[in-house]
Amino acid sequence: MAGTMKAFLLMFVVQAAFAGNNILYKIVIFDGMPVSIITVYRQIISAAFTLSLAFIFERNNMPNLTFKLLSISFLNGLLGGSLYQNLYFESLSLISATFVTALFNLIPAITFALAILFGLETLDFHAIACKVKVMGTVIGIGGAMFVTFLKSVELSIWPFHFNILNKKEIETHSGSKVLGICFGFVSCILFSFWLIFQGKMSKSKTYPQHYTSMALMSMMAALQATAYALCVERDWSQWRLGWDLRLLTVVFSGTMGTGFANVVIAWSVRKKGPLFAALFSPVELILVVIAGSIMLDEPLYLGSLIGGVLIVVGLYMVLWGQNKELQMTTQLEAEHIEGANTMGTWRALEGDAR
Repeated sequence: MAGTMKAFLLMFVVQAAFAGNNILYKIVIFDGMPVSIITVYRQIISAAFTLSLAFIFERNNMPNLTFKLLSISFLNGLLGGSLYQNLYFESLSLISATFVTALFNLIPAITFALAILFGLETLDFHAIACKVKVMGTVIGIGGAMFVTFLKSVELSIWPFHFNILNKKEIETHSGSKVLGICFGFVSCILFSFWLIFQGKMSKSKTYPQHYTSMALMSMMAALQATAYALCVERDWSQWRLGWDLRLLTVVFSGTMGTGFANVVIAWSVRKKGPLFAALFSPVELILVVIAGSIMLDEPLYLGSLIGGVLIVVGLYMVLWGQNKELQMTTQLEAEHIEGANTMGTWRALEGDAR
């Protein structure tokens, strides 16, 4: 139970970091900073951060850089880094943030389906724990949809609020909405595949240590993001960083929003499975809604409050179901060991009798 609480708190911190990323990104994009360049700096800083952790904690177990390891790290960086992030922000430029948020609320369902497909989750509808997990997943997704689409009554519960932008929300660029939805949906699938990939890698003894694998991932993602940004952004003045909010954004997103977040998510997947990590995605939505209502003077609706409650209830149900499954697995393993010991004792007694 202590391990579950630790994973819960760390994943909550990760979602808080993601929410902070969203607020900072909104401000610097409004200021005109290209997203592709933010992604480059974000991955470079993440690589430096995770490589430092790897050197401190795993310097005696550094792996040899084989072609297989580099290929796995390249795929890791593509799924959970450069391609996923660039597609996500490209979708933001083509469609509204509401549609993108709604799409990202599908991550738990997509991850659940992929986890079953790849054998990381099982469906046993005869077991109450499985039923509760499925119900919790559905309720959590429903709560996220409530937050996204149900406006209803506008609430005024904060004694203070202010608008950092001092302007209306940025309008989305004119472009193909269908293409924007496709970009957003593909980015959801990529992130879900990355979670499944972490689950598979956690079962492989040939894959490197935890911090080292995340460092290699960030390094590959940085190279990929740089190659893409050099192709699409030719204004070299945009690459300059001063002592301003742009620097704060890339430092925060690189350390907390990518480096720290990737380490914690990968650790949580190893301990609790990919579904556990995916279910925290709607928590970010709650935090963004709260932060937006306070810092950006965005309206807070009753639907957001109802959806937030449903998300918490759904998350608790899944955690309860996973704990029940863990208890059952532990009990079966104990009974198997006890049965094997008993059989061994009987065979020893028969041998002595002979």
